[in-house]
Amino acid sequence: MSDQLTRCRMLFGDEKIQKLQNATVMVVGCGAVGSFAIETLARTGVGNIIVIDFDTVEKSNINRQLIATHSTLNHKKTDIVQERIADINPNINVTALDIFFDENTALPVRPDFVIDAIDTVPSKIALYRWCHKNNVPFISSMGAARKTDPTKIKIDKISKTFACPLAARIRKIVREEHLPDFPVVFSTEAPAGEVAPNKNFGSIITVTGTFGLFMANYIIQKIIE
Repeated sequence: MSDQLTRCRMLFGDEKIQKLQNATVMVVGCGAVGSFAIETLARTGVGNIIVIDFDTVEKSNINRQLIATHSTLNHKKTDIVQERIADINPNINVTALDIFFDENTALPVRPDFVIDAIDTVPSKIALYRWCHKNNVPFISSMGAARKTDPTKIKIDKISKTFACPLAARIRKIVREEHLPDFPVVFSTEAPAGEVAPNKNFGSIITVTGTFGLFMANYIIQKIIE
């Protein structure tokens, strides 16, 4: 009998689909990168998803965030994500936390894997520390803004990154805090475009979305191994 995971079952088999359905994945950040990661996990059969974000949808998000439409403007991102996942697969257990992740964050559930799609460096470092302390494997997104070529995106250890100003800052902190090396998605393309006075950067969905897809696929492959 056909179901919404039929094509995934044909690719992976029942045993691996069951692994996905039993897994718990936490995605921190529901924006340009995170929304694509979340949607991929939901459509591929991950049975338990934790989403964390503190923000609301703005008009400037529409060019690159799956959850951003005119009908969702000013709505909480976690609310929209929860509704969207329920519409994709109502059997998925969703924990939506409308919070800003920092060193004081207490989580009600321990995930099997974590996807970091956070924008701010202190929160990223706080998440790395939490994952290291709790022995939770994770993958982190480096800078997807000011990039235009999705063919330049790759996965490697943070120690191996280059051509990414955000990764350079993260590498320095990781070395200083003696944190273990970990996988990241980053672009080898040199940054382009202007930096706005408010320090916002230009970005395009072909790159930010690919970052999210890469991270979700990495976690999916780890679950089914």
